[in-house]
Amino acid sequence: MAAIVRGDLDGAGLGSAERLLLEFVRKITFEASKITPADTDPLRQAGWREEQIAEAVYIAAIFAFFNRVADAFGIEPMGYLAMGTVTK
Repeated sequence: MAAIVRGDLDGAGLGSAERLLLEFVRKITFEASKITPADTDPLRQAGWREEQIAEAVYIAAIFAFFNRVADAFGIEPMGYLAMGTVTK
């Protein structure tokens, strides 16, 4: 978990399907307008169902929404990761 929090997918011990999904979510987060079938087809080939891919998109979008709302209202981060809730 700590590796994922750091964005270290190489050190996270993920399977190839899980890593592929997280790379897809990263692209949604930073370049959503550039998503093409070339991004989603490998997910399907790795065994992710349409509903699971859609859920990943929805979750990434909801987190982006909440982060923007919190930023707009000046809400400070709660520091959950710094409080040790993520174990190494």
